Amino acid sequence: MATASPSVGRVRYSVCALLFFAASINYVDRQVLGVLKGSLGHELGWSETDYGNIVTAFQGAYALGMLAMGRLMDALGTRRGLLLSVLSWSLAAMAHALAGSAAGFCAARFALGLSEAGLFPGAVKTVSERATSDLDDPDDTADASSTMFAIPAVR
Repeated sequence: MATASPSVGRVRYSVCALLFFAASINYVDRQVLGVLKGSLGHELGWSETDYGNIVTAFQGAYALGMLAMGRLMDALGTRRGLLLSVLSWSLAAMAHALAGSAAGFCAARFALGLSEAGLFPGAVKTVSERATSDLDDPDDTADASSTMFAIPAVR
């Protein structure tokens, strides 16, 4: 049985660490609006309905994004797909600074949800490609994972 070289092990753990940190930021992005609801709502004059629409925009886009991002990861591959997801996610996060109204926050949260949805299909595909070789067709794992993760995103 052949063993992986130490440099392969370091790369594997580095990739896992990057995916862990990206997932951590993903979870924080999802929750931060709830934490800041009081102060942002007061400063920007949001009603409860406005806040509900902002949250719904994010969660709806996240669920739709999960369905599409699996196919995107399969088509582009994990390196390009995750790069595209993280770049668009970063731009969407920055767009929150430009939002001065509830509609602006809805648009920024929609873009954030759509782009963040690429993380989990990309991460699952990355791990499956690197960690398993006995799958029938490893190129289809991200599509199946995105469908599975779309259900909890709706909550």
